[in-house]
Amino acid sequence: MMTATMTLPTSLIDLLANDLILWQLAPYLPPRSIRTLSGTCKSLRELIFAKPDVWRYLDLSRARSAIIDSSPIDVGGVSWRTERMDESLTEDDFYAGPLRGIFNELRRRHVLSWVQTLVLDGLSVPTDLVREVVSEDRYCVRVLSIRQAKNLNQSKLQQILRYIARPTKLDGTPRLKALYFFGPKDGVSSITHKTRREGGINDSGVTSSEGAQIGAEWNERSSSALISTLADEETKWYASTGRALQRPQSDWPDTLQACKGVIAFDAVLCRGPRHDITKVDSKDFLQPTIAVVALGPHGCEICHSCPEGPAVFGETPESSLPLLGPPPLHASTVRAAQLPQHQGNSPFPRLILRCEDCLRGRWCEECNRWWCESCYQEPVSRTNVQNGAQPEINGWDTPQAGMSSTVKVTGVHRDCWTCGRTCNECHLASNRQCRGCRTQYCVWHDEGCSLDECAWCNHSRRRTRELY
Repeated sequence: MMTATMTLPTSLIDLLANDLILWQLAPYLPPRSIRTLSGTCKSLRELIFAKPDVWRYLDLSRARSAIIDSSPIDVGGVSWRTERMDESLTEDDFYAGPLRGIFNELRRRHVLSWVQTLVLDGLSVPTDLVREVVSEDRYCVRVLSIRQAKNLNQSKLQQILRYIARPTKLDGTPRLKALYFFGPKDGVSSITHKTRREGGINDSGVTSSEGAQIGAEWNERSSSALISTLADEETKWYASTGRALQRPQSDWPDTLQACKGVIAFDAVLCRGPRHDITKVDSKDFLQPTIAVVALGPHGCEICHSCPEGPAVFGETPESSLPLLGPPPLHASTVRAAQLPQHQGNSPFPRLILRCEDCLRGRWCEECNRWWCESCYQEPVSRTNVQNGAQPEINGWDTPQAGMSSTVKVTGVHRDCWTCGRTCNECHLASNRQCRGCRTQYCVWHDEGCSLDECAWCNHSRRRTRELY
């Protein structure tokens, strides 16, 4: 008589006991799920609180207990007035209360020192709490994300970062290596970007009419806005997306300069030649500024590069590359946070970032074409024109006499306040001359205009002054 051998299926405890599976799975579990799982049985609880990989990545941005309810407490609508508080309680202690309670619970269970990547985006994070996380021995946080944090004093935060990155710091300090602060908490920029247009306008068939060209232009602008909204952080920095960040406070460039080589940020300083006093005259020198404009890998419109050289992962210093959000799940290193995607043996993409001061007069805000300092000089002023310098027309450099008319016109000029400074090609695509008043108008932003008349001349009713 043969007896059939029955084998039980693999249990959840057996799966989580595998360090590789636990290391891969743990970052995807929210803290609430981990706590619920630890309460199911004693074996799971011992397993969860004995494995450092479970707590290496901790995201508290969606934890309910970490959110301060700012809704009114009493019927009269006065917040916090009906609560009894200790008179010695400071404002920072009050707003840091929820997170301190979570940290004390983790410390009591002896897992706080295992947290290496801490995400506190959008939460109430006072500066004193940040100081504790980056300087006290009970924490071992290497990657900290406080994007769009509330109740955070930026001036005090800058002082803390400069202190922990001072030249006289102890060896092995600070433990913090990467700080996410400048980007949005959801990882997608709220600024509408414009992608670089490649090629010209098709002049064949029905699409050669002006109306079809305007419609195609609007479709292109709409699709580029949609693509940029769905794009990730890498696309925001490495593609030709225009303004990738809003310009931060004026003190932040000095802080990034002081932390250079010690702490990496999700923003970088501009490396343009005008920021190097050894390469330009003192009158053209610019103070350190955060680069907020992404110019893409194509480089200058003429030389297809830049004077300072593009930043490439693995070839240039880490201080020239921004941290890519969101923070990495399975590694707590600067290299993992800066690593762009690439396929197989293909080279890493080139990164060209500039500040707006370096690009003034040489960057088209509509199509993101730009010209470097070596290929295009800024238009001369009227004083220089009187002294014999060659003048420029409408802000663009014009071909000299005897040159072919096919030479591309370089430079930018502001014709529409909504479009910003645009190149000659964008000017020809967006601006028309009204057949009535003979003035220039933008077909994209002059509401009520037609293909051959501006909004004022295209108005059908009598142009009388409205008394009421």
